[in-house]
Amino acid sequence: MAEDMLLPQGFRTAGVHCGIKADAENFDLALFATDGPSTAVGVFTQNRVCGAPVKVSRERVPRATVRAVVINSGNANACTGELGLEDARWMTAAVAERLGCAADDVLVCSTGMIGHFLPREKLEAGIPQVADQLADTPEAFANAARGMMTTDTFQKQSVRQTELGGKTVTVSGAAKGAAMIAPNMATMLAVVMTDAVLSPEEADGMLRDVVDRSFNCINVEGHTSTSDSVILLASGATENGPLDDDGRQRLQSMLNEVTEELAMSIIRDAEGAGHFITVDVRGLATRADAHCIARTVADDVLVKTAITGNDPNWGRIVSACGRTGVELGEEHITLRINGTLIYQSGAPVEYDEAAVSDFMRDNRDVHIELDLTLGEQSARFWTCDLTQEYVRLNSELTT
Repeated sequence: MAEDMLLPQGFRTAGVHCGIKADAENFDLALFATDGPSTAVGVFTQNRVCGAPVKVSRERVPRATVRAVVINSGNANACTGELGLEDARWMTAAVAERLGCAADDVLVCSTGMIGHFLPREKLEAGIPQVADQLADTPEAFANAARGMMTTDTFQKQSVRQTELGGKTVTVSGAAKGAAMIAPNMATMLAVVMTDAVLSPEEADGMLRDVVDRSFNCINVEGHTSTSDSVILLASGATENGPLDDDGRQRLQSMLNEVTEELAMSIIRDAEGAGHFITVDVRGLATRADAHCIARTVADDVLVKTAITGNDPNWGRIVSACGRTGVELGEEHITLRINGTLIYQSGAPVEYDEAAVSDFMRDNRDVHIELDLTLGEQSARFWTCDLTQEYVRLNSELTT
């Protein structure tokens, strides 16, 4: 267990197996709780077909009195009608009873198979169990991260600390995701926690900014899930007082680092992936234009399959830039792959194609750099290749 995976002050977590998943080694219930009323904000999927927990949690934030987020995995409670909403609200009420708070002060997330009703009897036994195991230890934090996982192969956690107002402030986060990943907020589940003092208005602005630069900058296959949620909780337990501009900037930087690390962990765990791909786009008039090009390249199936085949196929990458709607010409584009200049100012250059291909074959990380001459703005995107193993896994998996 990583001893440095600490929780912020005022938080306790737990994760257990309650029987939603068949294998008792696979945890399927997680609880993130605060010792007192906390600021909570959230960003949720843009998919109009969304799960009951998304609907319930979305109507409860922003809020200054939240006490917990309860998460089950193995069942998404999506496309389940009125009964699904009743089940989601029942989950929050069951947790609230254990914590001694109002049901509206508990948020809920579910992930897993779509179109199946929650096994309420299993959760009825599991919620008291997970509540009784709440603790502020690294092990308890890891167990909560395990309880969120579906097809993930490892738990995803991140922690940062700094001094604000003479107090040590911590930001910790846990996320899940390995497939059904496409950036349209959100692309997975994540709970981010801090012991800093934040108003709902401050927290909401900070969360939306970090999501745009992290979870909205990843994809696997382009499918925005029904259940995606990112929750930010601020306990205020450090009592560091209202943040000045410098403190707010430093906290924003910590939140950026935590969410970026979690986002990259999702792509590194992408189902069946052989390569982790970073797409950097620079030299655009606006960040929106840079983001659009980076996302289009990262989304492109032909680019993904070329990288699967260790093929530095610059034509697919340059062509993808031209179908974004951004006003540009090929003469504006320069491309490097893993540091090798491939295409410059509208024309290919001489390079050792075999050496670039061999490097791709021998290394998991691929770096695509696109430099344009249209401005000063940039964007970064993370994705993976698309392999036969991904197709096999998802042809055999019921979602």
